[in-house]
This record gives sequence, C-alpha cells and structure tokens, in this order.
Amino acid sequence: MKLAVIPARGGSRRIPRKNIREFCGKPIIAWSIEAALRSGCFDRVIVSTDDAGIAQIARAHGAEVPFMRPPELSDDHTPTVPVIAHAIRWCGTEADAHVIEAACCIYATAPFCRAEDLRAGEEILAQEGVDYAFPVVSYGFPIQRALRIAADGHVAMFQPEHAATRSQDLEPAYHDAGQWYWGKRAAWLSERPIFSPAARPLVLPAERVQDIDTPEDWARAELMFQVLARR
Repeated sequence: MKLAVIPARGGSRRIPRKNIREFCGKPIIAWSIEAALRSGCFDRVIVSTDDAGIAQIARAHGAEVPFMRPPELSDDHTPTVPVIAHAIRWCGTEADAHVIEAACCIYATAPFCRAEDLRAGEEILAQEGVDYAFPVVSYGFPIQRALRIAADGHVAMFQPEHAATRSQDLEPAYHDAGQWYWGKRAAWLSERPIFSPAARPLVLPAERVQDIDTPEDWARAELMFQVLARR
C-alpha cells in the first residue's frame, strides 16, 4: 500500500489561508490533490489538517481526511517528517492487514507538482539503498561566487578562491524544489533526515519550480503557471 499525505494546517502568517487560497482558478491545494490522483501511484490520497475548512475543500476535490491532526503537530515549528509519520501510523492502524510500504509527502502549495514526476520519484525510491526521493533544481548562479555584505556595507566573496574560476568549471549546486518527498515506511517512522546520502534526487527544470512564501512569490508563481499552461 502506498500513501500520499498532503500536510495543510490552518495557520499561515505571511499569506493568510494560504493552503486553500485560489490559485489560477481553484484552491491551491486542489492542484496537489489532482496530481496525486492522476499519478496512479497511491492507494490513498489523504490530507493531514487541523482545520475544518481545509478538510471540507480537500474532500470536495477528491482527497480523504480520515483524521484531524493533533495540536502538538500543528504549530509553526513542527517539521514535516513527524507529520508524515503520524499519518502513516494512523492509516496503518486503520488499514489493519494492509501494509504501508511507502508514503509521499506532497505540499499543499505545490501547483507545479506533476503526476509524471511523482511516478518518476516512485521509481527512484525503488532503487536499493534509497530512503527518500525528491525533486531538486539547480541554482541559477554559481554558489561559489556568492557574496556577503559586512556590517560596514562592504562586500566580500564567501569563496574568494573562485573569483577567477570560469562558471563552466564550477561544480553545479542544487536546492530542494519544495514539492514532494517520497519515503519508505521505515525512514518516515524512524524520522530519518530527508537530506542525506540515502536520498536520491529528481532534477527539474527551473521553469517548473517556485517557492511560495510571500505575496510576491504567489504572483510570480501564477504568472509562471499561466505561461506553462499555454504551451
């Protein structure tokens, strides 16, 4: 049995009601739910929330909300891994004889998540020695050329030894795309770190990655989404 878990708590300070705010014509969480359902990867697609309004919208778009997330897992400081572990334990008990082999955390604010990427992540997770699989994207500029601004306003390089190194000779660097994390049951329940040598990446094009933390991020993401939809 494979489980999709979409964490969506009610509180959001920078963008109020972020997880159900309308994004390009529907509540943003609906895009994540629909990608999970289209992928065909999952026996169940559930939303883990502490909010009745989010639960209602999630059900309307095809997800299950079989429990309400407890308060101790619903504050600003709760990491992702314990939330997914809680969902696995709850659904494992409910499923009785069904064994949850793997679970995929899909963020509620990930409208660029695609069904084919979820299927590719599932294939990566099946490889020997892999605890997690998740998407990454390359930095748009060599991180070896990063600058710091000192208290006096002057700048300095973090790695001055690369001041004259050609960009094409520098090692590429990547960051988490912030869309989804496939993980094996034991990894989630043991709360093993996602970013480790036991994780494997799926590299995405930059045009399909946008973090959404501020109103400016939101506006940019909608513009990107609309451009991609016209292709």
